[in-house]
Amino acid sequence: MNCSNCGHFNDGGKFCVKCGHRLKEEAAASQTAAASEYQPQPQPQTAYAPQQHNQCVRQAKKVSKSFFSYFAEGIKNPTATAQAAGESQFVNALITVILYALSIPIMLYVGWKLLLIQFVRSMFKLPIISEEMAPSDLEEFNTGADLIKATDINSIIHFNFTDFVFKQGILTFIGLAVIIGATYIAAKFGKVDVSFKEFFSRFGTFLIIPTALLLIGLVLSFLHVEYFSYFMNFGLLSIFLVVPFTIASFKQSGTTGLDRIYSTLIVYVVITIVLTFIANGLGEEAKTIITRMGNSTELNDLF
Repeated sequence: MNCSNCGHFNDGGKFCVKCGHRLKEEAAASQTAAASEYQPQPQPQTAYAPQQHNQCVRQAKKVSKSFFSYFAEGIKNPTATAQAAGESQFVNALITVILYALSIPIMLYVGWKLLLIQFVRSMFKLPIISEEMAPSDLEEFNTGADLIKATDINSIIHFNFTDFVFKQGILTFIGLAVIIGATYIAAKFGKVDVSFKEFFSRFGTFLIIPTALLLIGLVLSFLHVEYFSYFMNFGLLSIFLVVPFTIASFKQSGTTGLDRIYSTLIVYVVITIVLTFIANGLGEEAKTIITRMGNSTELNDLF
């Protein structure tokens, strides 16, 4: 180290070999300076992650609050709410369409046992069957129906929630998208000057009441109330009313376009085709359920 007094370089020791100046204090000072120079500085803590999480939570609360207000208003005043719905209600309308599409397969997944019992019971009521059936047979069926209600058959036949609900939900959503697209094209042929987002918002607003019917049916299916099927049917058939209400809610920009009656009939044909495809898909699922029931040794042991 260099002596601070004369500048002479020393290989070591406590004193400078040239002037005799003490070197120990110099070394300590040098080491202290080096330590302070290379001491790591504390990194400023970032609040990005918590802030981002809080922002997502606030956004979710804002969207949910807006949707519930929109949904409630759509039930109280459906026509006025639909006519006032512009492109700003696109997200709320999209949520309504998604709820409509998902509530049907969830309801069927939860209540398919009740639907099966209703079907068999209605078959027993046919004159050709009821006249030849002994009262003891009907009593035995009712006992078996109560046993089916109390048994978690889904776990026995391995009826997967994800496979059924999401697959059928996606197919139903695609079917709804086709119906909305066909209704929009029919409205365009009728000389209705409107953007797709605004049209979608109005269609989704008119869909609020059918969605509410399906949600009521969904709750009843979870409670194992057999009347849930009536709400499901009303919700499905209400789509035939949503189409003309949506088309009629817009003013035509001319008198040479396609008449609204013909526009509605064309969309009805599309709806019939879409519902046929959805019914075929559900029919295939029903065949799978019946096959699994027939091959289930656990279910055979149960009865």
